[in-house]
Amino acid sequence: MKLVKAMICARALFSFAGVPARRRSSWLGGLRRACNSFPVLPTTRRLSSYFPLSTASRDLTMCEAQEVESGRPLSLTLDVLGAPVRVVASPALSDSEFRKAVDCLVFKNWLRNLHGEKGILATEAFSLREVLIQGVDMFGRSVGFLKFKAEIIDKKTGKMIPGIVFGRGQAVAALILLESEGELFVVLTEQARVPVGRFILELPAGMLDDDKGDVIGAAVREVEEETGIHLNLDELVNLTALLDPSTGCRMFPSPGGCDEELILFLYRGHVKKEVIEALQGQETGLRERGELIKVRVVPYKKLWRLTADAKVLASIALYEMAKREGLLPPPKNAPDLSAI
Repeated sequence: MKLVKAMICARALFSFAGVPARRRSSWLGGLRRACNSFPVLPTTRRLSSYFPLSTASRDLTMCEAQEVESGRPLSLTLDVLGAPVRVVASPALSDSEFRKAVDCLVFKNWLRNLHGEKGILATEAFSLREVLIQGVDMFGRSVGFLKFKAEIIDKKTGKMIPGIVFGRGQAVAALILLESEGELFVVLTEQARVPVGRFILELPAGMLDDDKGDVIGAAVREVEEETGIHLNLDELVNLTALLDPSTGCRMFPSPGGCDEELILFLYRGHVKKEVIEALQGQETGLRERGELIKVRVVPYKKLWRLTADAKVLASIALYEMAKREGLLPPPKNAPDLSAI
């Protein structure tokens, strides 16, 4: 540590003494090599910034980044409901990736769910001790997917509950029903899904890119990008909003390992037979992003047997139950298919 302080003093001394930069660099380089010859040198480094979280809850704040010894994982401490929680980075993560992970919407929403209504930490039965950030996948400049492990303890038994999380945040999907000549059809997308190793028939869907909460607008954009159909905001019915408020009016497709919150919408309209034929087999999607999508139109009565997509099957259940209970508004007019 004395040598480290000597380096700092020497740097300050030279900066005021007018010594040429080349000579200062050479001298300091030699001093560093001398320092590195010692087997143990307790130098430290500090994370360069804070990681502010949403101010939606006064019980959830971020403490100053902690100093960590060189060679050890980056870490910081969160104040969650008045209790300190250590957040640690996997050794493979850079400083920048760690900062973006802790400050991203996916992580903020997960923390918010923990202490919200029905949240695991809403009672005193469990405690959150540590979070290990294991991996980050960037979508451009934003965090797309986040992999982390949370150490949450059941206070009664002292045991840790399963806490591996694949974070992807909120998403939207739309069940598009088109009636033509007395028959009801549904518009689907078909694309390669690498995680399951198969081509899948599914609803037009996409992730929310920000925290503005414009879920209807996101659904309209995804439908147009993936099918070519332009819908108006007031033409969509939020099927998940019909769920009991205690559910959060969201669907969780795989809560045992993924945080995804899915919001399902419904559109119903009348079109000519030529429209159904024009839609069939259309190639759509953002090709520059690798979205190689084909539009498929199938009879609604056969839908439940044609795909294993959870979004499709859940939307059928919600639609049929809402229709039976008389909760659906009258269908809207035909959609705008000028983009086809």
